[in-house]
Amino acid sequence: MIYWVRGARPLVAVVWALLASVGVWAAPSPETLKLASVSAYVAPLQASEPSFSKRADWVMPIASVTKVMTALVVLDSGASLSERLTVEKRHKPAAANAYSRIRPGSKAKRGDLLTIALMSSENYAAYLLARHHPDGYDAFIAAMNAKAKALGMRHTHFVDPSGLSEDNVSTAADLSKMLKAAFAYPEVREASTGAKHDVWFTHPGYSLYYANTNPLVRSSRWDVLLSKTGYLTNAGRCLVMVVDVAGEPTAMVMLDSFGKRTPLGDAGRIRRWLTSGDGGSVVASASRYEQEKAQALAAQMLASQSTNVSDTETASR
Repeated sequence: MIYWVRGARPLVAVVWALLASVGVWAAPSPETLKLASVSAYVAPLQASEPSFSKRADWVMPIASVTKVMTALVVLDSGASLSERLTVEKRHKPAAANAYSRIRPGSKAKRGDLLTIALMSSENYAAYLLARHHPDGYDAFIAAMNAKAKALGMRHTHFVDPSGLSEDNVSTAADLSKMLKAAFAYPEVREASTGAKHDVWFTHPGYSLYYANTNPLVRSSRWDVLLSKTGYLTNAGRCLVMVVDVAGEPTAMVMLDSFGKRTPLGDAGRIRRWLTSGDGGSVVASASRYEQEKAQALAAQMLASQSTNVSDTETASR
């Protein structure tokens, strides 16, 4: 039986954590956790080792999860968040469909653009943040890759600030490092977890309403401390979060799953597994997608390795 106390977590979760900490009750077994995501990584932010990992070293497209790094580069630049930026037309075509309600020629505060890029995944907003970087767009992309290198994200590469390009790649393990770094930025925590945000544009004057792409931030059952969703056809559904689990800020990285709600289901299974040891189960359609996608990615990596070996042998002759 689970006893609830207003303002407290289930007693069973607290008991589980206490017993595990003193070795009386073993931590939940990773083999019992069933996830639909192709790749995943779970770890308390202060831990040196993951609680769970699944193909965490596979290099994969990360779609709009990219925008977390975009936010870090904006904040590191020291540029004023209250400065109004002109909505410039794109100087190069977007890599994928980039429809936006934002009107070219109008102006918005840098801070508002940062907020809607994180919470609502506004691609044009992310582009504008890079376009108005003090040293220019190309320098912004270079700064993203330099930041990744500084954080030890050895298998990460960025080519655009929105995540519309499939060439923005990383691993689940690398993204956990980015989440840990991002958690130190109050602006990222606040902007990424807001339920909604209204932006007032000028020249001409108009207002646009934005909602968070992660429904868990609106749930009273979750304490989401940082969040970012992502989607591209080849990247699948992605979700990275820092969540309070039994008082412990915990990073959850879930890459490439089937259907909008699948990563939400994975997040629920992860939390339940951490607090009770119950790893849950995955519906057949999502499991089939995960297996087929994993096989396809494995074949791609094998082909890439074969090509690299061939090129090396040719160069050495």
